[in-house]
Amino acid sequence: MGIRERLAASSQQARCQELAARRQAGWKRVPDGRTIQNLKEVEQLRVSADKRLFSADGREIREGWTTDIYFIKTREILRGLGMADTPVVAEVFAGRPGIMAGTAEVKNMLAGTGVEVWGLPEGRPFAAREVVLRISGPYDSFSIYETALLGVLASSSGWATAARTVKEAAGDKRVICFGARHVHPAVAPVMERSALIGGADGCSCILGAKLAGLEPTGTVPHAVFLIVGDTVEVARAYKRLMPEGTPVVVLVDTFKDEAEESLRVAAALGRDLSSVRLDTASERGGVTPGLVRELRARLDQAGHSHVKILVSGGVTPERIPDLAAAGADAFGVGSYISGAPAIDMTMDIKEVCGKPVAKRGRIPGITAAPRLVKILPCPEGEGN
Repeated sequence: MGIRERLAASSQQARCQELAARRQAGWKRVPDGRTIQNLKEVEQLRVSADKRLFSADGREIREGWTTDIYFIKTREILRGLGMADTPVVAEVFAGRPGIMAGTAEVKNMLAGTGVEVWGLPEGRPFAAREVVLRISGPYDSFSIYETALLGVLASSSGWATAARTVKEAAGDKRVICFGARHVHPAVAPVMERSALIGGADGCSCILGAKLAGLEPTGTVPHAVFLIVGDTVEVARAYKRLMPEGTPVVVLVDTFKDEAEESLRVAAALGRDLSSVRLDTASERGGVTPGLVRELRARLDQAGHSHVKILVSGGVTPERIPDLAAAGADAFGVGSYISGAPAIDMTMDIKEVCGKPVAKRGRIPGITAAPRLVKILPCPEGEGN
C-alpha cells in the first residue's frame, strides 16, 4: 500500500472512531432537509393521480421519492445507531457486455453530496462484471440514490448498446433514432441521447438532441400528406416553408406506388429534393431490398441519382446489410433501440472504514478498474 493509500485508510479509521464516540454519546445526524429523512415522511406523502403526469420530475428524483423503500429504512437504522456517516467505498458492475451511457446524469445526480466518484466515460465498451462506477464517501450521503443511479446506468447503457449494434451494421451509412414514440415521454430524451452516445448519427426527439448539443432530425409524418391529399403539394410546401438549408426529405408511400411517387416528387423538385423516405406499411410487406433496388434504378434512369433513399419501419441490424446493398443510404431505427433490454447494474459495498468487505460470493476490497475516470468532485474550473 502506498503513502496516499495509507493516509486515506488512516483518515477513514479516525472517522470511524469519531463516529463510535458520538454513537456512545447518543449523537444523531442532523437532517439535511433535501432528501427524504424517514419513514414518517413517506407515510405522509399524498399523491393525486387525477391531474399530474405519472413520471417523476427532477425534484422528486433528487429528493429520493423514486428510491426503494428499504433505503429509507436503512437510513433510519444507521442514523439511530449513529453510523449514517460511516465512510464506505461502493462499486457498480455490469451484468453483461455493453456500451457505457448515463455517467453524465449520475454525475449530475450526485453533485453536491460531497462524495468522490469515478466512472467509465460514456461511449466506452465494458465487459460483463466490469466495474463501471465507484463512489467513496459517507454512506448516508449517497445511499438514497442507489436505485436511481442504477436505473440510469442500466437503461442508458442498454439503449446505447443497441444503437452501437445498429451503427456497426450500417457502417458509413447514417442511422437516425426514431424511438421516442415507443417509450414513456419522461425517458424519451434519455433514450435518444443514449442512442447518440452509442453511435446514432441523429435523433428526432427535440430534447434528446438538444441534450447532446445537436439539432433534431426528421421530416414530416403521413398525417400531413393525408390532410393535404397530394404528396407533390406537400413536398413543394416543405421546400417553401421550412428554414433555408433544411434538407427536403419526403415520404413516398402514402398514396401511390413508391417508385412512381418518388419520380413525381423528383420531377417537381429537381435538385432541391435531398431524399425520399420509404416507410411502407407492414400490411403491404414493409420495405424490402427488392423495393429499394427498383427505386434506386428508376431514380437513376430518370436522372435523379442525387436523390438518396432513407428506410424506416421495422429496421433491425439483421435487415440493414441487404437493404444497404440494395441501395439504401440511411436508416431510421425506432423500436430496436427503444425496446433494448436494460443491462443489469449491481452496487456492492467493498470497503467500510478502510477495511475490505463484501457479501458472500464476492471478493472483499476495491476492484482494479484502471479505465475509470474521476468525475466528482470536478476538476477545478469545471464546476459540478
